[in-house]
Amino acid sequence: MQIMTDQFQKELKSHGSDGFPFLVSYERLSRYESGSFSWHWHPEVEITLIRSGRMLYRVNQQSWHLKEGDLFFGNANTLHAGSMEDAGDCEYVSITFLPKLIYGFAQSTVCSRYVDPVIQNFSLPAILFDGSQTWHQDIAALFCQLIRLDAEKPDYYELDVVICLQQLWKALLEHLPPAAPQSPRMKNEYDRVRDIVTFIELNYMRKISLKDIADHICLNENACSHLFKKYMNVSLVSFLQEYRIERSLEYLHRDESISEISEKVGFSNPYYYSRVFSKIKGISPQKYRNQG
Repeated sequence: MQIMTDQFQKELKSHGSDGFPFLVSYERLSRYESGSFSWHWHPEVEITLIRSGRMLYRVNQQSWHLKEGDLFFGNANTLHAGSMEDAGDCEYVSITFLPKLIYGFAQSTVCSRYVDPVIQNFSLPAILFDGSQTWHQDIAALFCQLIRLDAEKPDYYELDVVICLQQLWKALLEHLPPAAPQSPRMKNEYDRVRDIVTFIELNYMRKISLKDIADHICLNENACSHLFKKYMNVSLVSFLQEYRIERSLEYLHRDESISEISEKVGFSNPYYYSRVFSKIKGISPQKYRNQG
């Protein structure tokens, strides 16, 4: 399986209900094709606890090596992806929620003073709670309380969840460093990176070039490549190749030839596809198919 997104890389999965946008999910990376979930974003905040194993977690331009016991805060609207490390599985539990559960309505003082400064801070894509500071235990305890509430669904369940989320948010605010000044340029750059990822998702099956991508966001090729590398910590060409390989995995479980698959995901010929596949996955497409 793989995370389903729309044409803008926004995840289609429902995170709770419209009336109560709060969801607890128990996951493992082995459920996903090749042990990884691909780049996506959603308007919800996501907090993840690693229950066993390890995960390489990427958010925007940064990477974290998460281990058992680590708790990870992913800010709203950030591009993120995760994969196995050392070919080992990883079990984790995630809580996702819309920030409006904390502030109530968009014009509220709670929203403008305490929530917007966090979720609109482009220099704060994520926070790792690894127990290295004493206040991390407070966050972990509140996270576990939310898990218990979701499992038991006591009377006043929704009210208790909201109170717990507000306590967690307050504990977070009390220890965050002063926000770095935000600039329109930073937001513009991040929006352009998201446009690049969206363009690739919509056009990976065609023979697109770096110039095609650069023209789409109105930059020259060098500036486009530099911008993407700055935010995603990988070259644009490598990202396109890896994305095409990931999209080809679903076809390898069907009765289609390697030549047909390579064409469907935008490679110039099946030999080049097989060479790139082997470089990224460590085995040939045919061997990957046989293992499935």
